[in-house]
Amino acid sequence: MNQLFAERLRSARVMNGLSLQDLADRIANRVSRQSLHKYEKGLAMPDSETLGLLCQALGVRPDYFNREVVVDLGEINFRKLNKCPVKEQHSIVERTREILSRYIELEELANVDDEFVNPIQHTNINGVDDIEAIAEQLRECWHLCGKAIPNVIEMLEDNHVKVIEIEAGEEFDGLQTWIKKNSSMPVIVLNTSRLKSKDRKRFTALHELGHLLLPLESVSEKMAEKYCHTFAGAMLFPRKAAEKELGKNRSKLSIHELGIIKQQYGISIQAIVYRAFNLNIISESYKNYFFKYINEMGWKVEEPFALEGKEIPVRFDQLLYRSLSEELISMSKAAALKNMTFSEFRTKMLTAG
Repeated sequence: MNQLFAERLRSARVMNGLSLQDLADRIANRVSRQSLHKYEKGLAMPDSETLGLLCQALGVRPDYFNREVVVDLGEINFRKLNKCPVKEQHSIVERTREILSRYIELEELANVDDEFVNPIQHTNINGVDDIEAIAEQLRECWHLCGKAIPNVIEMLEDNHVKVIEIEAGEEFDGLQTWIKKNSSMPVIVLNTSRLKSKDRKRFTALHELGHLLLPLESVSEKMAEKYCHTFAGAMLFPRKAAEKELGKNRSKLSIHELGIIKQQYGISIQAIVYRAFNLNIISESYKNYFFKYINEMGWKVEEPFALEGKEIPVRFDQLLYRSLSEELISMSKAAALKNMTFSEFRTKMLTAG
């Protein structure tokens, strides 16, 4: 018991980005740094009052410290890793692990087998053209045909990719990893603090999917980024769709035309222009001119023609409420899996009803 509590306490502290002294300061030194150190080493256990203080300071429920579901993650790959401080990286990893532990526990309680099979695992990459072909192959395997993807997050969850959202600093957009279980399960984490526009969230999610599925072991980091960008663009706006909407050769593009395509395919205007250049529909000089125009108009961060609809993970909540209605879990267990108090969860249920 002491060792389990010790590991969970350290994880919660790292999740919050705190040192032992930071945690002691947060609870007004009502528990000393030395005592906290003993708890984390499994040399002592807090009394109920101290446990309450720790829960409040760390934003967790008491049952958090008793959860034995352990999530073993593979290599963690951050996008824009060099800009993310080490303490923030550790916090993000522990928060990811905590959310996934509740996710896996819920699946086990609901007796759900969420096995993932990579449909493009036996492919090879010799150049950008191979990325286009791989994206087409994945679209076919996932029955997307040549049409627009209405909801990228829903599509990923339907195909057994776990997507979770967290709020973090401005230093990274997302990350991807694998859960090591009976079979590996892919995970994509999206930073909602950075990904405020739906088109950017959609593109980032598919970029991370590229890192998960494409055989990138033998290519440089710079080339891997290029391939994943191409993959995301090809998934959102396939070659045949691009040639249908834009034609095979253009000397000019209209911002209003691109705005309509953006709303139809859920891809940013800037990504459409890049796709047009990569597919040789427009020249490099016109691409450069268009991006200069976008910068002058102040559209690089916030583009015109906003996307409608939702792009949020729903599978966890759907499985939670299904398990609750089938009496596989109690109301109190559902609240714990949501990391909410019983009264908070009950209010949420009544409000939703």
